[in-house]
Amino acid sequence: MFKLKGVIPPMITPFQEDGTLDEKSLIHLVEYLSERVDGLFICGSYGCGALMTIEERKRVAEIVKKYARKDLTIVVHTGTTNTIETIELTRHARDIGCDAASSVGPYYYKYQDIDLYHYYADILKETGDFPFYVYHNPGFQGYKTSLKVLKDLKELGLHGVKDATFDILEHATYMRELADDNFDIALGTEAMWVSAHALGCRAYIPGIGNVYPELCTKMYEQSMNGDAEGALATQFKINKLRTLLYLARSTQLAIYAIAELRGIMKAYPRAPFVAATPEEMAHLRDALAQWEAE
Repeated sequence: MFKLKGVIPPMITPFQEDGTLDEKSLIHLVEYLSERVDGLFICGSYGCGALMTIEERKRVAEIVKKYARKDLTIVVHTGTTNTIETIELTRHARDIGCDAASSVGPYYYKYQDIDLYHYYADILKETGDFPFYVYHNPGFQGYKTSLKVLKDLKELGLHGVKDATFDILEHATYMRELADDNFDIALGTEAMWVSAHALGCRAYIPGIGNVYPELCTKMYEQSMNGDAEGALATQFKINKLRTLLYLARSTQLAIYAIAELRGIMKAYPRAPFVAATPEEMAHLRDALAQWEAE
């Protein structure tokens, strides 16, 4: 059975200053990350998926699939506000040869269990045996997806869960109640990888993997090789970095800023997000220099 393994950053999507998709920078970022990680999770929260049109999201997926390392795992976030467009994007991901798709619960309205069950059940029905993950991100979708819904969907062929609850007890419940040879759990953050690994998780989706892929890979390899002390030290270093990201107002905006500061690329988030100001960039540059020197 297909399962996610390793470091799979939720790739940011580069835009130009006028808001149009920056395809040149996108290709560069895909090629840069392809040499350093195990997979890419695209068009998600870091990728501004909710701010793009359906056609733009398809175009991003096509570019990533074309320019990524051939054995790189590609997971496409296909979630939208409605079932019809999510099915369309999921079919597209399948048809162009991506490895899996994933969707948050439909956002804006606060849905009940019966609504969520049918949303995901319809996607599973219309996309066959293509691996599909529930992306559980209650902070962004605006409500929780219950364990009962996940269990019921597992019976219908749901492939797994991307857990972005930021709750280690919730993650432990998923590993105990859901994970098995036929059901996958991936961690949706770098912030608690060491704990999740101890619970049996074998893949994580780190936002900072966009700009510090080598650090995320180091922590993964330390854990997998049994270097508990080293993994914990790297985890603490990564978590300290996460606190610095808010110098640019949010973790997502900081990743665009750090990509420029580290010389990876210069790109913009999509409006209505406002890129880091010169003052924020200066504060972030100084803080990163101190953090890297520690």
